[in-house]
Amino acid sequence: MKRGVSTRSRWEIIQDILDVIATMENRAKKTRIMKMAYLDWKNFHRHFGFLIDGGFIVEIDDPSKGISYGLTERGKELRSKLKDLELIVSV
Repeated sequence: MKRGVSTRSRWEIIQDILDVIATMENRAKKTRIMKMAYLDWKNFHRHFGFLIDGGFIVEIDDPSKGISYGLTERGKELRSKLKDLELIVSV
């Protein structure tokens, strides 16, 4: 999200995906997440699949708004830990 086009590590991409969902009031559609995290379709699905399979993101099915995705408690914890790690590493 904040890194734009520069080369990012897997964990930076995952953090960006989690950040997008969190900033969208914990409810975002796939296309919005993909665009705001600056990912192409292939990379998006690889990382998004990891987050879904790991229980970090959950599918929310709302008949009036369609399917969107939100962070689980585990996803919120991962996001927090990645932010802490970013502070430690960037020093």
